[in-house]
Formats: sequence, C-alpha cells, structure tokens
Amino acid sequence: MDERDRRHLRRLLLALALLALASDAATAAPRQPSYRVYAIRYATIPAFPVRYLVTGADTTRTLDIAMTCWLLDGGPGRHVLVDAGFYRPKFVNEWKPAGFVKPSDAVARAGVSADSITDIIISHVHWDHLDGADLFPNARIWIQREEYAHHVGADGLPLAPAIDTLDAAMLARLDAAGRVRRVEGDAQEILPGITAYTGGKHTFASQYVGVRTAKGTVVVASDNLYLYENLERHRPIAQTLDSTSNLAAQERMKKLAASPRLIVPGHDPAVFTRFHATGEGVVKVE
Repeated sequence: MDERDRRHLRRLLLALALLALASDAATAAPRQPSYRVYAIRYATIPAFPVRYLVTGADTTRTLDIAMTCWLLDGGPGRHVLVDAGFYRPKFVNEWKPAGFVKPSDAVARAGVSADSITDIIISHVHWDHLDGADLFPNARIWIQREEYAHHVGADGLPLAPAIDTLDAAMLARLDAAGRVRRVEGDAQEILPGITAYTGGKHTFASQYVGVRTAKGTVVVASDNLYLYENLERHRPIAQTLDSTSNLAAQERMKKLAASPRLIVPGHDPAVFTRFHATGEGVVKVE
C-alpha cells in the first residue's frame, strides 16, 4: 500500500468513527433536567427570638426572619415550588408580618404565574409552609406519606398539634381531588432531578430536597435548617423532635450539596444578601 492509499484509508476510518459518534449521540438517553433555584421572600416576621431557631442561643437576641418559598424552574412545563407559604387571615392577623404579599403574588415576581406551578413539595405541615398550597390550582402536592398520615385524619381533622385545623381540612380536600402524592421515605427522586430526603425531624416526617442545577446539587433545607448559624456553628434547630437526627441531617446536607454555599436555610434573611437579586424579594441561588 502506497502513501496515497494509506491517507485514503485514514480518512475513511475517521469518517466511520465520526458516523459512529453521531449515531451514539442520537440514541443516547435524554439529558437530565437542570433547574434554576430561586428563593422568594413574601413576608418578614420582625424581632423573632433566635432561641427558638438555634439551640442554646442568647435569650435576648432577635432577628427579622424571612418567610420564604423556593421556586425550582426547570423551563416550560416544569415549575416546582418547595413550600407554599401562608395567606389565610387567621395567620396574617395573628403574626402581623411586615411586607406581606400572598405567596402566589410573590412567585409572580419571579416570572411564573400561580397556575403555571406544576408541583409543590411540602417540607412539613406547619402553617407557614403549607397554608398557601391551594393558591396554585394546577399543582400536585408532594408530602411524606408518614407526615400526612401522622397529621391528617380521614375526616380532614388534625391528628396532631403541628398542623392547623384549616390546613388539615385544606390538605384533605386536595387529597380527595387526587392532587396529593405521597413520598415513600428517604432519598426518593420524586421528579426528574429532584430528590426528597428525610431526617431533620422538625416535625414527625419533615423532608428537604436536593435539586440538580448547572452548578451542581442545591439543597433546599427549609426548616430542617433555620439559619446559616445552625450549620456554621453545628447547632441543632431549637424546634425539633430529635436534635441528634437534626445534626446528622445537617452533616448529610454538606455531603449532598455541591458546596456549602448551595445549602439554603429556611428563614435566614442573609439568603437575600448572599445571592444575586433578580426581582423584588427574589434571588437566584448559584
């Protein structure tokens, strides 16, 4: 074989290799979804005692805590909320939050209408995280099976004090309408790119989520981690059924998240200064 034939053979082999690569790419599994994560502040509770947030905190300390929900934006047809805030007059009148807007209106500031929310992941049944679920008419509701069973009776009445009567009835109505999905325990990928984890024990079966993003996994801790201070000082949240499991959950979050920066606590106002603002009361976690 002369040199010209060898060059021709090399070109032929290269062409065949390129065709094989193109074929592999065409038959490869679809690319997994990647989300953009936004923290959305819909109210502030002024002068909240830090001792109710951080175990062992100075009893004189207070903090204006952020009332927050989180938007996981996966593009058209995939807009997921973690928690839904509150809006019923009972809670607004009792707590008198500053700068209050309905969670559905706050989410609209992030460019997503209430009826475009496809799913809501409820971290736990407390009023400030569950109450707004019925503001989003097309959303499926994801909650741990044990959390639902422990708190909501078949008649829609509360079975434990952690859930308000109004919210137990609302959740039961959504369930009767076929909109509630039970999460079956720990480390469950409930939606592509979104995994639910248990272990913080803020309530009977509270959960938090890991979210796939372009920067790696973001952990939306909700109340399984109230403040950055809990994480940085390795202090359990003050309102937990089990401090040991709460600290273990914090350590696990560090392993799950792409970096400690991407662990987002539930009520820390510093979230809204650590990340870039994209709208009024809205920051992008990145």
